[in-house]
Amino acid sequence: MTAIKAEMVRDLRAKTNAGIMNCKEALKESDGDLAKAEDWLRKKGLMIAAKKATRSAKEGLISSYIHHNGKIGVMTEICCETDFVARNESFKSFVKDVNMHIAMASPQYISNDEVPQDFLEREKEIYVAQVKNKPPQVVEKIVTGKLKKKLAEICLLDQPFVKDTDVTIGDRLKSKIAELGENILIKRFIRFQLGEEA
Repeated sequence: MTAIKAEMVRDLRAKTNAGIMNCKEALKESDGDLAKAEDWLRKKGLMIAAKKATRSAKEGLISSYIHHNGKIGVMTEICCETDFVARNESFKSFVKDVNMHIAMASPQYISNDEVPQDFLEREKEIYVAQVKNKPPQVVEKIVTGKLKKKLAEICLLDQPFVKDTDVTIGDRLKSKIAELGENILIKRFIRFQLGEEA
């Protein structure tokens, strides 16, 4: 069994933002393998997030962000369960990251549940027309893949995080729920771009 050194814990904590005890446990469970420990933490975060998703989140922050050129602005409402967590620096940092991400990545919806059905049907029609000469099972596979890619472009939770494209905003949200021990909801956002039609 590999001895868990302080620098291993520090490295894992820097990569995942998880608590020290969770990092130690993850490294023990994965015999000191950093990549496996990261996966272990992510799985644990998913389970914790799933358990907390039904809990009411009525505290939080309404926050704004103006991009440095003054031409893009974002306002978000991100909720948590308690005022204590709303004042926590880690929560505030997450809110700031989400705002900055929205400014840069320009999502249209929070999750794919919000995407209108008629938009999805229209996209499907276009994708089917593009590959109509292929066998039906191939068409279905291609269309499903293209739709998934489109949703990842327009839905905030599916977008790769601009500061770390290995994780999505949804992954960051789940790990923040696991870290802070409360349900967190990105409730709504609005993005302004100078000169854009209302």
